[in-house]
Amino acid sequence: MKLRGYILGTLSAVSYGLIPIFILPIKQVHFSVDVTLFYRFFFSALMVGGYLLYSRESFKINKTEMLLLAVLGICYALSSEFLFIGYDFLTPGIASTVLFIYPVIVALIMFFLYKERLTRLSVLSLFFAFAGVIILCLKGNSLEINFAGLGVVMLSSLFYALYIIIVNKSNIKVSGFKLSFYSMLVTSLFFMTKSGVAGESLAIPSLSLFFNFLIFAFLTTVISSLCLVYAIKYIGSTPTAILGALEPVVAVMVSVLIFHEKFTPNLMIGITLILLGVTLNVIAGSKKSVHI
Repeated sequence: MKLRGYILGTLSAVSYGLIPIFILPIKQVHFSVDVTLFYRFFFSALMVGGYLLYSRESFKINKTEMLLLAVLGICYALSSEFLFIGYDFLTPGIASTVLFIYPVIVALIMFFLYKERLTRLSVLSLFFAFAGVIILCLKGNSLEINFAGLGVVMLSSLFYALYIIIVNKSNIKVSGFKLSFYSMLVTSLFFMTKSGVAGESLAIPSLSLFFNFLIFAFLTTVISSLCLVYAIKYIGSTPTAILGALEPVVAVMVSVLIFHEKFTPNLMIGITLILLGVTLNVIAGSKKSVHI
């Protein structure tokens, strides 16, 4: 079961790291990001809902589950929203790497709200991770920090961390497929409402864009979300968060190789410090579990 959890966590991270492949061409033609995200999550909900019908699993949920799934959907929506806004302030590689600070946020929330002990190693990991984020957000070779970009992507990271903690701590008694279906449905409704308020059309202008949305939904949302949910159930929230180290690595590779993002010293040092911080975090977590 643990091996399966680690494999699923890895798949979740890699598939999520592929987001720049789909979102950047859409942003470059100035197509609405809200409409894009609506279709991403709507098609994802249809795919997962189709599987629920095929497996004859009931869609029924009680009021408590409905409220919890709505909260999860909003967290996922806000995380996506702030990440794509962050692409306008930071490069995709940098934004995706800053997003990866979420394991550190998970550890901090667990410390402040659930009184989980922070070891010296944990504190050292926090220092490295935050130092990496600051270096990534420096503007060019100057010491000026891109606070707008940092703040927006940190919000994305916060809501992703909350999603992971809620899934782990709520003890919700629904399957991973049902949890993902309702989370995606709520997220799609969020973006449909937002685009409706802005007066944006939901029309898809071309067949190629339609297929882009379908593949975008399947690879970065259906695969990523389902693998994430089951990985959390098999190995817990902290190891799953640690496996997310592959997310920024994949996103940076995509940005550098496909979209010709410059692999700057800041990018290299920032990624190294963040990965070092997160690695120390998992070592601290494993030591703590041994003592328990």
